[in-house]
Amino acid sequence: MKKLIVNSLAIITLGLTVLGCKKETKEATTEAAKTVTQVVAETKYKAIPAESMIHWKANKIVGGHEGTIHLEKGIIKNKANALVGGNFIFNISSLKCTDIPANDEGNAKLVGHLMSADFFDVENHPNAVFQITNVVGNNVSGNLTIKGIKKNITFPANVSVNGDELTISSDTFTIDRTEWDIKYNSGKFADPAKLGDYLIKDDVELKIMLKAIKA
Repeated sequence: MKKLIVNSLAIITLGLTVLGCKKETKEATTEAAKTVTQVVAETKYKAIPAESMIHWKANKIVGGHEGTIHLEKGIIKNKANALVGGNFIFNISSLKCTDIPANDEGNAKLVGHLMSADFFDVENHPNAVFQITNVVGNNVSGNLTIKGIKKNITFPANVSVNGDELTISSDTFTIDRTEWDIKYNSGKFADPAKLGDYLIKDDVELKIMLKAIKA
């Protein structure tokens, strides 16, 4: 019996330690759009669309969905082995939901809704654009344009160069979707009590993964 109690306490202690060490997802700093400084790069890299994407996750009060949006094209600028600029266009029509089986009717229904005017309004705004404006340490700042609305965001990212290949991998961070006029079922613009389980949280989790080859 004593051994059982000791083992139980050890498991509880381990669980609390893991929870205490869990990394929190930080919200990206959001400001007014900034001027993109033109920097003469020593090396340019052309992004590989098939291997470059945004991983997204949107949460409701109960449950949520996640998926990807692929890059259409992009250029990364490097100088003295440091990231100094870049311009990226993401094709919203490439949006996929990965938590519902692709052949499930619910998958197509969700993706279709996300592309509608309730969310991204792909018919009028087929692309999202990200332009790097500044890099300090591992913090990358850039103008993010969604639905024609441009705002500057800052988030942490790691940059690595391996031969002719360059990769950028951000930490997972969040943005407030309502800043880009995506207000559907937001508690800021409708009564949360009336929305109930249909309320969608404003903070959307993003992780940017970019892979490029020397141009």
